[in-house]
Amino acid sequence: MSNEIDENISNIDKVENVPRKRIGIVSIEMVREKNILFDIRIIKSPSDAEKLGRMFLENADREKFIICCLDTKNKPTLINIVSVGSINKSIVHSREVFKAAILSNTASIVLFHNHPSGDVEPSNEDVNMTNRLKKCGDIIGINVMDHIIIGDKQYCSFKEKGLL
Repeated sequence: MSNEIDENISNIDKVENVPRKRIGIVSIEMVREKNILFDIRIIKSPSDAEKLGRMFLENADREKFIICCLDTKNKPTLINIVSVGSINKSIVHSREVFKAAILSNTASIVLFHNHPSGDVEPSNEDVNMTNRLKKCGDIIGINVMDHIIIGDKQYCSFKEKGLL
């Protein structure tokens, strides 16, 4: 493939008066920032996942949206903070949600966000966003296992509520 590209570039060089555009050639690498120890090795239930999400969201004063990437045996492999928002809103785009999942060859993900108010009832926007992310995951082959909203000493699992 590389020889084919080099040959095409050589052919272009031979043509005169052709407008040219410089195109970057890149390699993509994910950088691990740090590790944490977690006492649950496999996510078997929404309550297992909630314990992990709570480590990152429990005392947050703003809405945060994170994902946990899982391997084929539902073992957590990484956490990615997708968005940090305001007191009651966080902007979440599917491109950002799945970026780390794709780069890490993830089998499935669990979505998390917090409600600083403590009320864990999903809003219409939460439900719509989750449905959109589920569809995106289905298209690219990454299963969205659950979406968990973390509040004060309580949580809401979309899977348990039948919303996912």
